[in-house]
Amino acid sequence: MAVDQPAPALKEIFNAERLKHIATEMTAVYPDFNAKAFLKLANDGLAELSIMQRMARVSESLHAVLPLGFDESLEVLRALAPRLNSGFVSISLPHYVATYGAHAFEPSMAALKYFTTFGSAEFAIRYFLRSDLKRALAVMHDWSLDENEHVRRLASEGCRPRLPWSFRLEQIQADPSLAAAILDNLKADASLYVRKSVANHLNDITKDHPEWVLDLIEGWSLENRHTAWIARHALRSLIKQGNQRALAIIGAGGKPEVEIIDVNVEPAVIGLGEKVTLSFSVKSTVEDSQRLVIDYAIDYVKANGSTSAKVFKLKALTLPGQATALLSRRQHIKEFTTRKHYAGRHAVHVLVNGERLASTAFEILP
Repeated sequence: MAVDQPAPALKEIFNAERLKHIATEMTAVYPDFNAKAFLKLANDGLAELSIMQRMARVSESLHAVLPLGFDESLEVLRALAPRLNSGFVSISLPHYVATYGAHAFEPSMAALKYFTTFGSAEFAIRYFLRSDLKRALAVMHDWSLDENEHVRRLASEGCRPRLPWSFRLEQIQADPSLAAAILDNLKADASLYVRKSVANHLNDITKDHPEWVLDLIEGWSLENRHTAWIARHALRSLIKQGNQRALAIIGAGGKPEVEIIDVNVEPAVIGLGEKVTLSFSVKSTVEDSQRLVIDYAIDYVKANGSTSAKVFKLKALTLPGQATALLSRRQHIKEFTTRKHYAGRHAVHVLVNGERLASTAFEILP
């Protein structure tokens, strides 16, 4: 029987072999580069460092061995960027700019615009937003009109109030209108890469200012399919919460006239690391078709025996009158860095347009 092999830790993107690759490519673009000194610094205590610490270590080690001023170093790093064999590794170059270029706003912003096309400068740009918000947002507004999708995406992603793996932008978190013009420029963007960022940016805002986001999207024309896509994904957290305004925006605001039948979780008893399959049917009880958003929630058992619900998206559909739809979802019950599982009874609830209509359960053994 095949055994699942654990995926390598994400931080291994910056392993010893990758550091050698960086040293080799640096030497190719700057023959006087001290590769030996770089590798000694970059490898020191590498095993104990997280992925973001390793990323920072690369830029710090480059700076330590480059006997050049900031402008000259940027020219070398610009030559290096297209030679790196990992988009994530290239994030170390914007980090270099954020760490050593605070004194040179215009060259630094131009460098971030260039480097983002090879990976992303979303983390680095936040240091300039934090130090001079108005000036940085003005540049990013211009970026939101750029012909390159990576640059347009940076305009939105870089000023997300709650960007994962980074610090919060408290001014934008308190007043999302500060970045509204950027989002307006991108609300019908043809690039899925950009649209995902805009939706995530707006979803961030729903955590603090849900009514602001609802007012904004209610003012959009959702006839444009790209704008409609952003609206659906931007409102996902509010939809999971059963927010009626959010559901109405995507056409699923009415009371669901359905019944849930044959709801089941198999197997009913599992060990940690196994999979369960939730299945059920949604049967219409009226003659007219209905727009439905169907989700499910799991009441995860906590260490103290209490439970905490987590809602998962399942399917949005239009159910014809008197029709029945069979739905199922398989889920792996395994440990995550963001969730630890405990033994006990885990209730599972079926949600339709935000209403809990049926429940079942499975048990995790000690």
